[in-house]
Amino acid sequence: MKAYRAFEGAVEQDVARAVLAIGRQAFPQVLMSMLRRVAKVDHCMVFSFVGERSASCLLNIGDIPIGADLGEAYSGHFYQSDPNRDAIFRQQGEALPIMLPIFAPRMYSSNYRKIFFEDSDIVDKLATAVWFEHTCFYVNFYRISQQGRFKPGQVDQLRRHFGPSALPRHQNPRQDLQELFASSEAFNCLTGREKEVCLRILLGYSSEAISADLKVSIHSTLTYRRRAYDKLGISSQNELFAIVLSLVQISRDGRAPGLNANAPRNLN
Repeated sequence: MKAYRAFEGAVEQDVARAVLAIGRQAFPQVLMSMLRRVAKVDHCMVFSFVGERSASCLLNIGDIPIGADLGEAYSGHFYQSDPNRDAIFRQQGEALPIMLPIFAPRMYSSNYRKIFFEDSDIVDKLATAVWFEHTCFYVNFYRISQQGRFKPGQVDQLRRHFGPSALPRHQNPRQDLQELFASSEAFNCLTGREKEVCLRILLGYSSEAISADLKVSIHSTLTYRRRAYDKLGISSQNELFAIVLSLVQISRDGRAPGLNANAPRNLN
């Protein structure tokens, strides 16, 4: 029992480190270190769906040498062949997170299996998804042959920290994100317009959609984005997307841990 409590304490510390790394260039590496410790995850990819005819790779980190190619291939057109996609869109608009079926290679076409599992040496994956307004965030954790398949205890750890018991039941994700921008000292450096642009990036809007929604030119949207990234000390959508992951890891009192006045910042 003591050993279990010690392990749980170490996991909570790892989660805290990952949350406190939000907005920093090192966030993907910190997150991956946490996933390795929690469940010996070899690779993690996060995709977003905005409608059934588009997919974007938001986060791609880990030990699979061809991971970048897989993310690009999936976003290009292979997402249309993913059997999980149908399950995700059947539950579109639901507030609760979606726990997807246990991995079984027979679920996938032969071409999909060859590219995404055989050529990449993936032998297991655990996936979950959550809808935020019209955008779905699809999270995948992978294991390669050297490690073997996830053990039940590791699956339990991932589901505990990233599954339904940990994910927020947001009825109004736009409002939740607006409150996050308003309450977190880390975002005080942003102007109102810069926050509005970042908010829509987090909700999955393209630059063109942001421009239309805010009724500004595409040049203005890109300028606001660049200024916001510079002020936050980040350089990519991946790092901004980390804010969404912070909403996934909320404390039991309903507040996002680490996003407060005492949290470390990395501002220019």
